[in-house]
Amino acid sequence: MPTLTKLFSMEEAATHNKQDDCWIVIDGKVYDVSSYMDDHPGGDDVLLAVTGKDATDEFEDAGHSKDARELMEKYFIGELDESSVPEMPELKIYKKEQPTDSVQKLVDLTKQYWVVPVSIITISVAVSVFFSRKR
Repeated sequence: MPTLTKLFSMEEAATHNKQDDCWIVIDGKVYDVSSYMDDHPGGDDVLLAVTGKDATDEFEDAGHSKDARELMEKYFIGELDESSVPEMPELKIYKKEQPTDSVQKLVDLTKQYWVVPVSIITISVAVSVFFSRKR
């Protein structure tokens, strides 16, 4: 038979955010770490900084030992009520804006009349070579 645990909302866990009353949420589990605040190797400010949100990433980034993970079970008081977790807003994808009409016209003209600047450069090079040989 499965063990029933108490469910807490994130809002309820967030109200416990003081030195003498501190709850944290890690991997969907709620821990009352009030009595552990003075003993935490990283200091109580680390625990207070993660109240009111999912602290899983911060916990994992700290590289806690196996012993620390086992010690957590002592402070376990319930699970996060997943229905109370606000949904992430849907990501909106925006299309890159097209260049303005005048810029687009200039690009089109350049593509269409590329022969003109190339011809001018070719004639300039030919004239400079021709006159440099006459000296």
